[in-house]
Amino acid sequence: MHCVMAITTQSAQGPWRSLPILLSLLAAGWIAVLPAAQAAESSSAGAAASTIPASTNRQKELAKHLKLKGAVLYGAWWCPHCTHQKELFGVEAIELLPYVECDKDDAGRARCQQAQVRAYPTWELNGEQRIGVLSLKELEIWSGYSNR
Repeated sequence: MHCVMAITTQSAQGPWRSLPILLSLLAAGWIAVLPAAQAAESSSAGAAASTIPASTNRQKELAKHLKLKGAVLYGAWWCPHCTHQKELFGVEAIELLPYVECDKDDAGRARCQQAQVRAYPTWELNGEQRIGVLSLKELEIWSGYSNR
């Protein structure tokens, strides 16, 4: 599994179809999974939360709306794009997001495998998946959110 911003490849080569791209990015230094994973795991939750701004009413309402509509955000704890996606909502709204962690336990891995998640982050709504970081505006339009 790999972490992407918004780039995907489609091919009939099976589960290894993205391996050449992933290896190229890894070799070029664009992906540094182990150091990022170690840093993310060792950082304290308090320190991380202090750098994320407070949520606006719009961010909180959008997170509630997405959950109500049945949207799901699939991600992994070590994925910097997943972290960025969640941080777009501000610190309070992060807790309101319909988030599924795909790489901490067997239940999460099974749920993501069942949803056929191919990259992180992946949003799912009404049977449609969108891969990569989506802006709040993109999520509002896609989900039919209207700021009352």
